[in-house]
Amino acid sequence: MCQDLVAAGLQRINVSMDTPVREKFAHITRRDALPQVLAGLVECEKYPSLRPIKVNAVAVRGFSEEDVLAFAELARRKPYAVRWIEFMPLDAEGQWDRDDVLTGSEIRAIIESRYPLVPIQDDRIGTAQRFAFADGAGEVGFINPVSEPFCETCNRVRLTADGQFRTCLFSRWETDLRSSLRAGASDAELEQLIREATWRKEMKHEINDPGFQRASRSMSQIGG
Repeated sequence: MCQDLVAAGLQRINVSMDTPVREKFAHITRRDALPQVLAGLVECEKYPSLRPIKVNAVAVRGFSEEDVLAFAELARRKPYAVRWIEFMPLDAEGQWDRDDVLTGSEIRAIIESRYPLVPIQDDRIGTAQRFAFADGAGEVGFINPVSEPFCETCNRVRLTADGQFRTCLFSRWETDLRSSLRAGASDAELEQLIREATWRKEMKHEINDPGFQRASRSMSQIGG
């Protein structure tokens, strides 16, 4: 559907691909769909207006280490921004353990054992530490909310697929915008709802603090 999406105005895309190994992909997603995902990425490359093409991988200790260099080689060959996201307590099973977190610094060390990286300077507030290859086409990034929290500069909010406004991935509360929209709320009324919710944005996610409470939903339920 890439051509139709670009024609409709799509300008950037994130693709979730936690492993480039077909058997591991099938194990994680419960479907043998890695070839389709790779074909979709190749299709995205055909449209220069669709940039960046981001490939997101959640890193889990004991599972992701052997994939790091394969992902790095993909980013060196292709115009992709491959980003590793530290494993967060957003799993549906509720079995997250901090010992399972493969940190961004550890992944970066694996890459730099073979390929030198160059920091990308970016004045925008972002969640990823970005690096280019000294001799490659794409870039890599590290999103480290567990080992290096960036809460104090976070300006992100999220609208879920079912119309709930969340001020943090780890929020215990949401603001229902869908009901207001369906009730005919004006733009000014919606703006006020969003402003009031944003003023209550959490100071931090508290993952590393005693008494941390999991988010009200898992990541697969949050979406958005």
